[in-house]
Order: sequence, then C-alpha cells, then structure tokens
Amino acid sequence: MIIALPLEENMGEKSRISPHFGRSGYFAFVEVEGKEIKSFRIVENPFREHGVGDLPEFIKKQGAEMLIAYGMGERAIEFFNSYGIRVILGVEGNFLSAVRDFLSGRIEEDYSWRESQEFGHHD
Repeated sequence: MIIALPLEENMGEKSRISPHFGRSGYFAFVEVEGKEIKSFRIVENPFREHGVGDLPEFIKKQGAEMLIAYGMGERAIEFFNSYGIRVILGVEGNFLSAVRDFLSGRIEEDYSWRESQEFGHHD
C-alpha cells in the first residue's frame, strides 16, 4: 500500500506534514507492507495552484490508497473518496512518525482542525 502525505518542505526523513494539503510544496509517497515502511519518495507538488480534482487524480496516479493530512475541505474529501483514497485528517508532525503511528494503530484523527478559520470556508 502507498500512503500519501502533504509536506511543508523537502528535508528527507525530517520533513513535516503541511497544515494545508493543497498548498503544500511537496508530497511524500510512503510504501508500506504489513506494518513495515519499505520506502518513501518525495515529489514536488505540481498543482500548488490547482483546480478542483487535480490533486486527488495526481495522488491516485502515484498509486496511493490513503492520504494522511492535517486538514482539508469536505469537497476535497469527497474527491479523494471518489478515487478510492481513504483520508485520515487531524495529523501533524513528522511524516514518517505519522505513518508509523498509523501502522501501529496509535493514530487518532483530531477534528479540532475543523474549528480553524482557515478551513471553515474552504471547499
């Protein structure tokens, strides 16, 4: 399985999850097998100035089946779901730590991001 995560920067293993997936500079694509991280790659976001549906299609073409992010609008979630991509939100911090937490069952969605003004009026 491949898990996609939006990143603030490209600092390799030290990269952190971006607070807004659509405006992130990079995406990590982490390949997992069972409960183990096999590999990851970081690519520049080609759709920083994106149209509706561009990012979900791009992420699907990278082979991702899941997206772990901090927050996004309901419309974006619907687009990801229409591509068969599961979305987990409310996750911050180092992207590899987030994947490890998911694999070990320790990740919990934090819905407090929805109270943020930044996401309150976003599709």
